[in-house]
Amino acid sequence: MLWINETLHIADWELSESFMRSSGPGGQNVNKVSTAVELRFEAERSPHLSPAVKARLKKIAGRKWTLEGALIVQVEDTRSQARNREIARERLAEMIRSALVAPKRRIATKPTLGSQRRRITAKVQRGEVKSLRGKVGDEE
Repeated sequence: MLWINETLHIADWELSESFMRSSGPGGQNVNKVSTAVELRFEAERSPHLSPAVKARLKKIAGRKWTLEGALIVQVEDTRSQARNREIARERLAEMIRSALVAPKRRIATKPTLGSQRRRITAKVQRGEVKSLRGKVGDEE
């Protein structure tokens, strides 16, 4: 069981782990031991997350979200399989924690009268500068 916060947890049946050989340096260990971990979370089928949280999680996950509605976290940071498992679980928990926070609603505001006037005077000045850039005509 993966605890996200005091009230929310993810059941074991929603998580599946697979291990593979890691890339990069590691000596002989890299060719023998499967230290990289791929943590798969069935987010779309999870009864613990609300639809709004699932939508935010999908946006946060980006390319890590599959067409089946699963979230895949791959970690091959360390040479230890156990440490990679911990890192993957913590990254998943952090993603879910950030998806739990609902964004603040933006309150539309009107520009002040002074800022409107400053904008118009700046536009008028700029127009005058541009109008003076024209070709100089022959005065006959």
